[in-house]
Amino acid sequence: MSSTTPIWFITGASSGLGRALAEAVLARGWRAAITARTPEALSDLTAEHGNRALALALDVTDSRSVARAVHDAEAHFGSIDVLVNNAGYGYLAAIEEGENAEIRAQFETNVFGLIDVTRQVLPGMRARRRGHIFNVSSLGGLVAFAATGYYHATKFAVEALSESLSHEVKPLGIDVTILEPGAFRTDWAGRSMVESRTVIDEYAETSGKRRQATRSVSGKQPGDPARAAAAIISAFEAEEPPLRLLLGAPALKIARERLDALRANFDAWAETTLSVDFPS
Repeated sequence: MSSTTPIWFITGASSGLGRALAEAVLARGWRAAITARTPEALSDLTAEHGNRALALALDVTDSRSVARAVHDAEAHFGSIDVLVNNAGYGYLAAIEEGENAEIRAQFETNVFGLIDVTRQVLPGMRARRRGHIFNVSSLGGLVAFAATGYYHATKFAVEALSESLSHEVKPLGIDVTILEPGAFRTDWAGRSMVESRTVIDEYAETSGKRRQATRSVSGKQPGDPARAAAAIISAFEAEEPPLRLLLGAPALKIARERLDALRANFDAWAETTLSVDFPS
């Protein structure tokens, strides 16, 4: 997208990937509306970068908060060129262990919040016939494991929504990129993680083991948020930005294994698949 000083709008910018990206964008001399539920956590960035950094309170699950933040960003900067839907979190529970309130809360943030922010930003991008939307999915938007089924469900939804959106807005000059990080050294598996209080013994060897493994790697993940931020900026600056961008060596390895497994499954059942059509 052609803009020498693009204006970014980043959700969930108080920590992790969102924070690293905000720092990288501002370090380039660009402008950014950086949002968090508690914007005080961003005060150091606004102090360092002055009017180029606008810290805004944003709860993506509150439509009034979303509308207010987008309005304030556009009023301050004049437009939003790049939207990064980064706000989201994980939830550890076997499917049977899932608690209704927590399941719905996760979808409200990871899916419906992303939709709400996107729909607020799109009119301006459409009017200007330019823009770039980065939706943070996950390797877990391509492949699913035990104990994180509800999280995967939200990220599979993000994948589908983003792909459909790309078909709709590409002719209008708006790019969409789905970001698919693997394990990164953020708070995702630490303080940001929500865990079901319901524990069923029969799942100890499946979801139970994965719960423990997920908690144990917190702070030791191979992914570097600062390097991921640099990769995202590279995708933004590319002449032809990718629809999907895997982030990290484990993400690439597991995604390729997923492709191989899908092909093997499809090929093994191809005869049955072809048997269901009316004879030609």
